[in-house]
Amino acid sequence: MGNAVRISEELLNEAKLVSKIEKRSITGQIEYWAKIGKIAEENPDLTYSLIKEILLGIRELDQGLMSEYQFG
Repeated sequence: MGNAVRISEELLNEAKLVSKIEKRSITGQIEYWAKIGKIAEENPDLTYSLIKEILLGIRELDQGLMSEYQFG
């Protein structure tokens, strides 16, 4: 169940544009930005690129797309 949240017209317009490029819903895009921002605040030493790679790795792991690395 969702809740109504007021955001600026500017943020909404940016989310509309980026959501088309990223193939997300407008709500999905804003939620993605919020998630990245929350992670960045909790982990100030991580770069955006590293956060994005970690989230990708978690998604791959959840979908069973990763296998154990074999050394040597």
